[in-house]
Amino acid sequence: MKLASLKHGRDGKLVVVSKDLKRMADAGDIAPTMQAALDDWASVLPRLRALYESLNSGAEKGEVFNEADCASPLPRAFQWADGSAYVNHVELVRKARNAEMPETFWTDPLMYQGGSDAFLAPHEPVKMPQDEGWGIDFEAEIAVITDDVPMGVATEDAGKHIKLLMLVNDVSLRGLIPGELAKGFGFFQSKPSSAFSPVCITPDELGDAWDDTKVNLPLLSHYNGELFGKPEAGVDMTFNFAKLISHAAKSRPLGAGAIIGSGTVSNKLDGGPGKPVAEGGVGYSCIAEIRMIETIEHGAPKTSFMKFGDTIRIEMLDRDGASIFGAIDQVIEKA
Repeated sequence: MKLASLKHGRDGKLVVVSKDLKRMADAGDIAPTMQAALDDWASVLPRLRALYESLNSGAEKGEVFNEADCASPLPRAFQWADGSAYVNHVELVRKARNAEMPETFWTDPLMYQGGSDAFLAPHEPVKMPQDEGWGIDFEAEIAVITDDVPMGVATEDAGKHIKLLMLVNDVSLRGLIPGELAKGFGFFQSKPSSAFSPVCITPDELGDAWDDTKVNLPLLSHYNGELFGKPEAGVDMTFNFAKLISHAAKSRPLGAGAIIGSGTVSNKLDGGPGKPVAEGGVGYSCIAEIRMIETIEHGAPKTSFMKFGDTIRIEMLDRDGASIFGAIDQVIEKA
C-alpha cells in the first residue's frame, strides 16, 4: 500500500496513492491525517487497503496524483531519530581526520535525535542564510515509521512494529558539525529540517526486496542532474531496522509515528572505500563521503559542498524500473 499527505494545514491530508503513482484517493473518511492513521493503525489498515485495491483495479477512479502537491508523509512528527547503520560511512569520517574508530561502533549503533517539528516537503527548496561557508550537504537515506513500540523491545520483536517506509534527505551543515561535536553535546544547528519522499509504503510493497528488515535495492542520488550515487541499501548495512528500533527503545517507549532513519547509505568496494560512478563504483549518498575519500587518497578534498542553485534528486526504483516512493527533488536557495 502507498500513502501520502497532501499539503493541508499543519499535518497534511491523507490520501491513498496507486501503485504506479498516477492516481490518488481521498482517505479522509478513514483517517484525516497520516498521524491519525498511525494512532489507530490496526483499525484503519483494512479500510485503507480496500481503498488501495479499488484504486489499483480502477473501481475507484480517484484523482491525478502530483508529487509536488505533497508534504512529507508526516509533515511533523513526535520523534525523528536517525541512526548510522552503514558503519563504513562512519569509518571513513574518522579515518579522514586520523581518528581511530572504537570497536563498539560495530556492535552498538550511533543515533541522534533530530528536529521533527518542521519537515520540508519533498519538492520544497532547502533555504539557507549562508552558502558553502556552512558546508551544505545532502544525505540520502531510508527511514521507517513505527506504531507504538514498548520500552526494551528485543531486536527479534522490533521488526513487527515497522508499518511504513520512506526515503530521506537528511540535510547536513558540515561546516557547523565540528564545533557542535567539540562541545560534547551532539548535533543541533548542524542538522536543519529534513525532507522525506512524497510517498510512504507498507513493507509488503517491496516484495522480496524487503528481507531481514533491510531494503535490498539501490538508492539513487542525482546531484545537479548527474548520477552521484547508486549504492545497494541492503549491502554493508551493519544494523538492520529492527536493531535500530531496539536501540532507540532501550530506555524509553516509542510512540506511534516515530521515524527511525538508516543514516547515509554507503557501500564499500573490494573491502575499501568506494569509487565515483564515473570510475565504475556505486558512488555516494552524500558529498562528505567523496571528500573523505579524496582526503584519504590525496591529502585534501577536491569536491565542494552544495551552492545556491544546486539540485538533488533522491529516488528508488523497483526491479522493473518504476519509482517506488516518488522522488525527493530539491534546490538549494538563499533564505
